[in-house]
Amino acid sequence: MTDLFHSQIRAALDDPVLQSALDGNAERRQRAFSQAFASLPQGRQALRQRAHAVRAEVIAHLDQYLAQFIANLQANGVVVHHGDTADQVVQIVSDIAQNAGARLVVKSKSMVSEEVHLNHALEALGVRVVETDLGEYIVQLRSEPPAHIITPAVHLTRAQVAQTFVEKLGIAYTEDIPTLTRIARQLLRQVFLDADIGISGVNFGVAESGTLCIVTNEGNGRMCTTLPRLHIALMGIERLVPTLDDLALMLYLLPRSATGQKLSVYTSLIHSPRRPGEVDGSLERHLILVDNGRSAMRRSPLAESLYCIRCGACLNACPVFREIGGHVYQGVSGQYTPYPGPIGSVVSPGLFGVEEFGHLARASSLCGACKDACPVDIDLPKLLLRVRAEGANLAHASSSASRRSHVPASLRLALRLYTWLASSPRRYAVAQRIGGGFGWLASLFSRWLRLPAFTGWGYSKDFPLPNGRPFRDRFAALHPANHADGNSETLPPPAESPHSSNSKPLAQQFSDELAALGGVVVHCSPEELAGRIAQELMRREIRRVQTWDESHLPAGLISALRESGVQTQREPDPQIRAGLTGALAGVAESGTLVLSGGAQQPLTASLLPEIHLAVLREADILPSLPQALGLQSVREAPTAVLISGPSRTADIEMTLTIGVHGPGELLVYICG
Repeated sequence: MTDLFHSQIRAALDDPVLQSALDGNAERRQRAFSQAFASLPQGRQALRQRAHAVRAEVIAHLDQYLAQFIANLQANGVVVHHGDTADQVVQIVSDIAQNAGARLVVKSKSMVSEEVHLNHALEALGVRVVETDLGEYIVQLRSEPPAHIITPAVHLTRAQVAQTFVEKLGIAYTEDIPTLTRIARQLLRQVFLDADIGISGVNFGVAESGTLCIVTNEGNGRMCTTLPRLHIALMGIERLVPTLDDLALMLYLLPRSATGQKLSVYTSLIHSPRRPGEVDGSLERHLILVDNGRSAMRRSPLAESLYCIRCGACLNACPVFREIGGHVYQGVSGQYTPYPGPIGSVVSPGLFGVEEFGHLARASSLCGACKDACPVDIDLPKLLLRVRAEGANLAHASSSASRRSHVPASLRLALRLYTWLASSPRRYAVAQRIGGGFGWLASLFSRWLRLPAFTGWGYSKDFPLPNGRPFRDRFAALHPANHADGNSETLPPPAESPHSSNSKPLAQQFSDELAALGGVVVHCSPEELAGRIAQELMRREIRRVQTWDESHLPAGLISALRESGVQTQREPDPQIRAGLTGALAGVAESGTLVLSGGAQQPLTASLLPEIHLAVLREADILPSLPQALGLQSVREAPTAVLISGPSRTADIEMTLTIGVHGPGELLVYICG
């Protein structure tokens, strides 16, 4: 490790505030992770293997899937650009912004934009750029880079966030997290409405349909892709899946791994710009396909790292990241990388240079926790070792002769000796017994035992004592039956997943799942529907509602509401407190609503108001996500959205707060 890196690690370990923040994140993430995977429709390992195979197929045949994806995007009316380098990506965005006369840009969280340093380039042109994810907004106010792929402000306590808001926003000091969140919502609401351009990342592109899938919890992703007249999406060329069925598989794994949710609150499926007659949605959509070293990495031994779906699970599981945080992961010259943790320690050298970032691979215990946590089963320990050995044919090393090894000669000699011993069971057993014989001596002098400082052992690492008996002997003593005659029995196959199909009626299952997310379900007959909705609106003193057209709601509902004194309109208005929509379907296993946009179905009715009321026919409740994504109306809509509860965030001290940029309340009326 470099001196700079080592000093940064020391500073992180000595920072009690940072340690407290990181500990809180790790504990909550791991607890949510375990609970979420217990509800999978199949065993987790089976889904991981399927996902690994899908990602391997895409990377192996990337040119083919890219061509299919681009053709479908262009047929849908999306303008496609190619950015081979960071400079080209920045230039494309800058040209679009200047041609549009843009002065204000709102951004949803995008790691690719961090990778190419987009914000600084736009600001240099006089364009104001505002991050709208709460965590990204906080670190932008502090002029800091994100500290985590999923939770950008993971390194901060509520007191630090409160002080930042006092200094940058001029508010009165408060550490109440819902109050801090509400202040951010109020300040950013007008920014969304005034923005000329919305910029987002893309979680997945679907080759067969030209779909851009964007996953968020707060609603800012929907705001950035719906309200501004122009939308620019940035997507790494590797972020493809072949079909919508494959997308369903990834959506089973991504939210569970990232935040411990069955589904994120909002999953947007964008197919096209606004179509004639529609009242919302961007008039232009641009997609920039970003290479920036990915093609070269695809041809190297680090290609498996391109399977990554950016869930951040390996960061949360890594014992090193959990102690030092994300800001320590910097290059030799102090250059920042947006990709920390185990995956970042592979991706950063692969994309940005092993000379600058190769040392990051040594910030790992190689314990394998990252591989176990990875939802697509990437063998991260193997990749970390490849970076350490600098044997990968990276884009920054033209030939094996040009690669220099930074491994000390003494360590290379020791590794060769170890390889010779470990390659023979007999030699290895003898070495174990000899090493164990020194155990008693080490125990006598362990307090004074110190290896040279450059090794780190005894200074920043634990020095374990050798065991007096080889593992094989200890295992045989504990499991004599499995070791009889020197042969171990074949292990039984893994047990079937404890999850089975839910025996509840679909409507009840949907209701239970949505209630667990903070939504409210009202069961009523078609005859009762209008009265129940009008009663709820009157109780809240709401006299004006944004609604879908009558043709997409139960017959007579709009007329009945008007007769009760409620004004209805299709056009969005930020002053309206409630929105009323129908639903294409409900997903029982996750309590999810499926909505599609269109000329008579404004998606802003489910986004802008603080309260979202939705009408769902009981007959339209489907058991699972793949069935919902298979609906023809979802494939044909300019934009479809999956909604799983009210908007939420946990960006401040991992404290769940309901109601961010999207509605804080969701009421679903299920009609028989």
